Amino acid sequence: MVLSPAVISKNIDRSREEVTRRLSVLVEYGLVTRVERGYYEISKFGEQYLEGNLNASELDPDDDLEQ
Repeated sequence: MVLSPAVISKNIDRSREEVTRRLSVLVEYGLVTRVERGYYEISKFGEQYLEGNLNASELDPDDDLEQ
């Protein structure tokens, strides 16, 4: 599923600006992928985290981990 920060913000009751800032961090850690300008999707890495198969505290920004 590909979503914009505006759509995400409406669904989680946070400002678009806050969502955009947090998405940037998630992209740095490989949990979210920027599909094109203004659109994002969860990465396979992010899915592993949500399934409990990845410990996010062990991640480093821009790790070359398989997406």
